[in-house]
Amino acid sequence: MEIILKYFPDLTEEQRRQFAALYDLYIDWNAKINVISRKDIENLYEHHVLHSLGIAKVIRFRPGTSIMDLGTGGGFPGIPLAILFPDVKFHLVDSIGKKVRVATEVANAIGLKNVTFRHARAEEEKQLFDFVVSRAVMPLADLVKIIKKNISLRQQNVLPNGLICLKGGELEHEAMPFKHRTTLHSLNEDFKEEFFQTKKVVYVTV
Repeated sequence: MEIILKYFPDLTEEQRRQFAALYDLYIDWNAKINVISRKDIENLYEHHVLHSLGIAKVIRFRPGTSIMDLGTGGGFPGIPLAILFPDVKFHLVDSIGKKVRVATEVANAIGLKNVTFRHARAEEEKQLFDFVVSRAVMPLADLVKIIKKNISLRQQNVLPNGLICLKGGELEHEAMPFKHRTTLHSLNEDFKEEFFQTKKVVYVTV
């Protein structure tokens, strides 16, 4: 939990309470339904929660913004972002029902009011959103093709509506087809831990 406060010191008491509760909840649920690799659960705050919050280093969503988290798994990046932005609406979608159940139970346990959930494939979700966020679920080209239909034309943030995803490694090749509308942000500029050396936030206007 200290690592969250190190980079986000201005959290409210409620946000601190919610972030602090995540560890025991995920340990408990992960023992029943594996949403985080067993050997990685100890690194929950650094590798999962803080990594999710890396998106906030690229954009501060305005109140009323609507966001779909595609392939949310156990709730990343959606749940940490929903805690950080309580006035923003998050819709968490995953094709694996038991993972959606974990994310739903965790959100309910910490009293998150700004999240909804859906067990569905990305192609089935027809609602419109300002942004789609995702954590390395598929190659960029496939992701853009699937979520184009979900991006609203109504603009209300500093950045134009689009896709924001967390990825690692060499991305120049993957981003090439969208190079005029893609921004790569290296998280090692914001977070000093070694885990973030190769981690990036990829923003594509759609």
